[in-house]
Amino acid sequence: MALFEKKNFNGQVFGRYVDRVPNPIKNQLIKSGAIRMRPDLAASMKEGTGGNYISTPLLGLVNGEPVNYDGLTDIPADDTDTYMHDRVVVGRAKAWREKDFAEDITGGVDFMANIAQQVADYWNWVDQRTLIQILKGVFSMSDTTGAEFVATHTTDVTGNAASGDVGAGCISATTMNSAVQKACGDNKGIFSLALMHSSVSTNLENLKLVAYVKQVDANGMERELTLMSLNGKAVLVDDTMPTNTIYTAAGTYRVTIGGTVASGDKITVLGTEVTLDSTSGASATAAASAVATALGTNAKYTITASEGVITFVEKLGSYGAGAPAAAITSTAGTINVTTVTTPASTTAYTTYVLGIGAIELTNCGAKVPYEMDRDPKTAGGQDLLYSRQRKCFAPYGISFTKNAMARMSPTNVELANGSNWELVNTGGLTKQYIDHKNIPIAQIISRG
Repeated sequence: MALFEKKNFNGQVFGRYVDRVPNPIKNQLIKSGAIRMRPDLAASMKEGTGGNYISTPLLGLVNGEPVNYDGLTDIPADDTDTYMHDRVVVGRAKAWREKDFAEDITGGVDFMANIAQQVADYWNWVDQRTLIQILKGVFSMSDTTGAEFVATHTTDVTGNAASGDVGAGCISATTMNSAVQKACGDNKGIFSLALMHSSVSTNLENLKLVAYVKQVDANGMERELTLMSLNGKAVLVDDTMPTNTIYTAAGTYRVTIGGTVASGDKITVLGTEVTLDSTSGASATAAASAVATALGTNAKYTITASEGVITFVEKLGSYGAGAPAAAITSTAGTINVTTVTTPASTTAYTTYVLGIGAIELTNCGAKVPYEMDRDPKTAGGQDLLYSRQRKCFAPYGISFTKNAMARMSPTNVELANGSNWELVNTGGLTKQYIDHKNIPIAQIISRG
């Protein structure tokens, strides 16, 4: 009997199986307050209404200085701004053949529950990846107000020297507290959860900076849970967190001019072309000196020349720039680029810190979330399970612009594209932007 039998499959029952499977990441995000469920928006995002993109009002805060209440001074009235929060629905779909699960299903096992467990875990993984791509996009904003947000809400400690037991560029006991204060000032207490790579969490465990949450069971016994906390914030570990390579020491390169150079030869290094004359073409040493002089002061390299060799040493801030491009047009002269010292590199890890209400989540639903089909021809016959979902993850105070979205649902690459995000604003010719200090999202860049 086919394991996925179309005639025995009830999509609604299967959906209830999937919904009952625990989602520890989502549950902890909700428990911490970092994710706020917005089921009230689902009706506007139904497929049948074309609601893949909606705008919701976000009311501004009252502000302004009070006047002296002395019986003589008039009391001025200020308006409150109304901002529009644009949000997009992310649609995803996947299908599986029977054989994908055949190995896991044995006689007497409730195959529907077994499959539901796997499907639920799959979509949990997809949701985590979606959320991380969105946060990458938010911290890639480059417009004026977006760049200000990124700069203020980012703490980069990769350049910090080692101190005591804290390794160079690693998170210390004070990093988290300083990062959230930098991001939101006196509103720093709103932060409640951190998403980090296991390399970062392991470093913090080794430093005894994280504590395992404890729980008293039904028998009165206290036991540790796998959930950690740091500075009073829940810690979730996810190795799909963004990483990038950073360079910690300069690379050194040599451009060696050899053979016999002559007047009229052309040497091009770093895009600068030098035509040798009777003086500079007299020898390789003279040619190297002429090229170094023409290059002058360079933003990326310290440049020196000696005995036909031009030496390039990467400057701080340009480590990892690589060997300079060099070419020669000559009948007898040669040019050769070699690496003397490879720039030292290490991995930088991104930790996201979220506050209460940082992400608003709406499960928009698909017309047919789960269904099965039968293909009697391929491979002698096979059953297929199809799954679809539509969800909206909306960072508080940050709108999705659609500036670089090709279709009705954004891809992960488009979600991570900073041009698709901007701070919530009032619109119109003179935009008023939300105060970024009200957005409880921050990131820490560290080596561990």
